Amino acid sequence: MTDAPLIPTGGRVLAAIDASAHARGVADLAAWAAQRLGVPLDLLHAIERDPASTPPADFSGSLSLGSQEALLAELAAHDEQRGQLAQRHGRALLDQIRAHLRDTAGLEAEPRLRHGALVDALTDVEADVRLFVLGRRGAHADGASGHLGRNLERAVRAVHRPVLVATRAMQPITRFAIAFDGSATARRCLAMVAASPLLRGLDCHLITAGREDAYAAERADAIAELSAAGFQAQTHCVDGDAESVLPAFLDSHAIDLLVMGAYGHSRIRSFIVGSTTTRVLQTSAVPVLLLR
Repeated sequence: MTDAPLIPTGGRVLAAIDASAHARGVADLAAWAAQRLGVPLDLLHAIERDPASTPPADFSGSLSLGSQEALLAELAAHDEQRGQLAQRHGRALLDQIRAHLRDTAGLEAEPRLRHGALVDALTDVEADVRLFVLGRRGAHADGASGHLGRNLERAVRAVHRPVLVATRAMQPITRFAIAFDGSATARRCLAMVAASPLLRGLDCHLITAGREDAYAAERADAIAELSAAGFQAQTHCVDGDAESVLPAFLDSHAIDLLVMGAYGHSRIRSFIVGSTTTRVLQTSAVPVLLLR
């Protein structure tokens, strides 16, 4: 019996597309990832039930039989019309993003239109996916500065593939940083970076929050592993809390992408609710790659 590969070596990049201001940034970042990995790209739009369309209170007991039937028929027609409009909107959105990627990246993406919750759609297709790309906030959260979209939080909990979290606008990616705390999660995260072609050839930085001697042996092993994979990594040990150290480091070193483990138990840990990862995702101006 052979061990499972450290990272999925087959499958596609799948980008979740909605009508938010992050949609084009998600698509551009997904196209970049698909080209780096040499795999196809799918664009998925999930038609979720609108919370505003909750059925009204049941007053049928005070209506005559004829009135009840007329009201139910009207509600059914309204729901059907809303569903048709949602499908037309979804197809138009996917067609627009596909045309954009064709023009800007020379890439032909495959559209997928699904009914139901986005997270359910993601878990349904996960076996065929190598990397998910999601926006930090969705269509219903664009005005909520400093907050994460509900679908992002749910997706990170639900899926087991890597998740690449996009910001609004895609910028060229030439330099990335790995958040490293010496934990088993961080070491596995680093091993996944070393084994994947996604970031190969890019300028690599390894950052640890803590004293200069924090995790010295683990950092030395990490540098050796990255070097063996062809990365010439620079190490940085910055005193302070990870949630404040990381955003400042990304800005001061012109980092284009942050890599973090999706679960951990040390100073740089990343369970998505009430954690360092949540705060970094809320404040980061660059995409974040979450690994587990």
